[in-house]
Amino acid sequence: MLSLVIVALATIASGFVVWGTDKHRGTYGITLPAGVSVAVAMLSWMIFIQLGFGYLPGVTWIPWVAPIILGTAAAVAASYVLGRRRTRHDIAQLTAALRL
Repeated sequence: MLSLVIVALATIASGFVVWGTDKHRGTYGITLPAGVSVAVAMLSWMIFIQLGFGYLPGVTWIPWVAPIILGTAAAVAASYVLGRRRTRHDIAQLTAALRL
């Protein structure tokens, strides 16, 4: 159970780092990348534990490291997609409002 807590804390931190480094972070909330990161990491941790990777010699690192990598990648993808899409939408709305 300790691995679950460590994975959760590491992915929350990585989600906040992703938010902090994104240029379009003003278009979405600070907790979005952290939430996506934790959700993906927790789901992948449960899957890896159910598959038995936490108890096999030589692969016990998988439930520790792989969810952190997957969660961080999901946070990067979500912030990339949503940040760009929201920026485009906001610019279109501002342009439409200024044309009136």
